Amino acid sequence: MSGRMPPEWEAHERTIMGWPCRAELWGDRIEQARVEYAGVANAIAAFEPVLMIAPPALAGEARAMLSGDVEVWPAAIDDSWLRDSGPIFVGEAAVCFGFNAWGGKFPPWDDDATIAGRVCDYLGRPWTRSEMVLEGGSIAIAADGSLITTEQCLLNPNRNPGWSRERIERELLDRLGPTRVVWLGDGLVEDRDTDGHVDMICMPAPGGEVLLQWCGEDDPNFPRMAENRRRLEAAGFEVVLCDVLARDGEDTMSYLNAYVCNGAVIVPQAGKPELDERALAIYRRAFPGREVVGVPAMTIAFGGGGPHCITQQVVPAP
Repeated sequence: MSGRMPPEWEAHERTIMGWPCRAELWGDRIEQARVEYAGVANAIAAFEPVLMIAPPALAGEARAMLSGDVEVWPAAIDDSWLRDSGPIFVGEAAVCFGFNAWGGKFPPWDDDATIAGRVCDYLGRPWTRSEMVLEGGSIAIAADGSLITTEQCLLNPNRNPGWSRERIERELLDRLGPTRVVWLGDGLVEDRDTDGHVDMICMPAPGGEVLLQWCGEDDPNFPRMAENRRRLEAAGFEVVLCDVLARDGEDTMSYLNAYVCNGAVIVPQAGKPELDERALAIYRRAFPGREVVGVPAMTIAFGGGGPHCITQQVVPAP
């Protein structure tokens, strides 16, 4: 390992994204999904370059909906969650982990299993392959260099059957260079697709604190979040409770699935003014000096995530 995965608020060269293309996932909401993805891309492009990967048949449509500051690259992908299928940069080079569509839930994934290496080749950046299956949304880097993750996801046998906790932890330390691994327990009850990704419940901040999803005692997530709070505090973190979670029918939107880019934080919005403003205020306090930009994201939540799930940062080469 020749580098380290930096916290998300350190400098980016660009952001990579993928265009919504899996009809089985979005159904009759695919057009609104594309509107929201374009909104996220255009918001980020005001602060740093964006590379949008689109299946060749959809590249023209993507180009028409995106600002001129977004580059469109026609390339084969199966799905549009580049946080999870894309490369993870540790300096000049990237690590390309295995990808199996969140434990084999959403076939086919042949193109997504190779997109990390292909995008590195396109950008002219070196990369190495890890045998471990890992999605980028399952890990977060804190200000002290700790890597935060959940047992529910990384220890799930549908990712790396036969791998022990110790082997998984060693691979994370060797490949990504964190100072330690901090294990939370479970993610959101509603987060069945990813088996508890940490980026739905937790957001490290540059001041050293960690934003954590919180809820009332009558919420089914309360026991999980109380245990995660206990573990974070035991690890020495100052925990800031984020007591906003948007629900609309069967859709649940996590405000913690925000994306930190150069000079800004891109925060999902549910169209619920009181909740939306409370979330924006939390980010203004946690990320002083950065512009906090709200973007509609309830359809992205229907698909299973938010602005963080659909973006992956590329750090500058030294």
